[in-house]
Amino acid sequence: MKLEREVYDRVNWSLLDSFSDRTFSQRKAWIDFVCETQDGEPVVARIDNAGLTVGFFVGVIVRWMGLRILGSPFPGWTTPYMGFNLRCDASRTDAVDALISFAFSELGCHHLEISDPYLVGEHVRDVRVKAQLVRTFRSNLLMTEDELFARMDGGACRSCIRKAARSGVVIEEAAPDGFAAEYFGQLEDVFAKQNIRPTYDMNRVEALIRHVYPTGDLLLLRARDPNGQSIATGIFAGFNDISYFWGNASLREHQILRPNEPLLWYAMKYWKRRGMHWHYWGGDGAYKKKYGGDPITYPQFRISSGIVVSMLRDVGQKLYYAPRDWNSRISRLRSG
Repeated sequence: MKLEREVYDRVNWSLLDSFSDRTFSQRKAWIDFVCETQDGEPVVARIDNAGLTVGFFVGVIVRWMGLRILGSPFPGWTTPYMGFNLRCDASRTDAVDALISFAFSELGCHHLEISDPYLVGEHVRDVRVKAQLVRTFRSNLLMTEDELFARMDGGACRSCIRKAARSGVVIEEAAPDGFAAEYFGQLEDVFAKQNIRPTYDMNRVEALIRHVYPTGDLLLLRARDPNGQSIATGIFAGFNDISYFWGNASLREHQILRPNEPLLWYAMKYWKRRGMHWHYWGGDGAYKKKYGGDPITYPQFRISSGIVVSMLRDVGQKLYYAPRDWNSRISRLRSG
């Protein structure tokens, strides 16, 4: 098995989108979004086995401190999965081996990271590969709405949805114009509670909407109070079998109306109607647990060309999150 890089402007996107394991973050619009916000170089590679095309790989190359990094995806991109699209009879294990050779030889990269919903530890046999397990929650949208609602926490979720309805909170599907500024303003209010700033800026939200919304893979939601004021917003992505909770924001002064719970419940029902099987909740967190999803773990794999590169990667991640973690510690000290 080997990978052959495709000319990006000539990729047959309809063919790639026809794979049953295709996700929203592997499609052209999402790749373009990542490339714009990360100053990246797109990579689409055909996977051949004995002269037969059995799948594709997608990723983005970024440069940091003179190093070429192939992410599929990479932490900080607000992108959950990329990785492979493979025929059901193709070996994901062989695909991983071929990708490692492709990344370091043909592409000349110094570091590779990969995660997709169908890639597990048994598929990786190169002893140099490190794995990190990520916790999240996943809801099975093949259940009926009544079953999904019953799985939610009664006091922390179902009662809040009912209270919001009694209070006159209305959930609506929002148009893209002006939504990024609306969402980001509410997000800043959320982070201000802990005296910290969001980990991404409004330009990223604008780029996400500009690239992905026209494809139909992006749901923008707004919660209004009885006076018509926007008090909460949410962004959700989906394609094929998987939908995903990308982000949610709200105004603290209106939390008593409980707008977030009905907003997220609306998203679940929306993607269920679109035929999704799984709704992923985008990371761990007690407030996500209350929506009744099953706890799962999935691996993120990485491999470096040498130990120095591996160490630099770890240092870079710590520096990226340092301002947020430092401000969070200060906030806890002040409040305690």
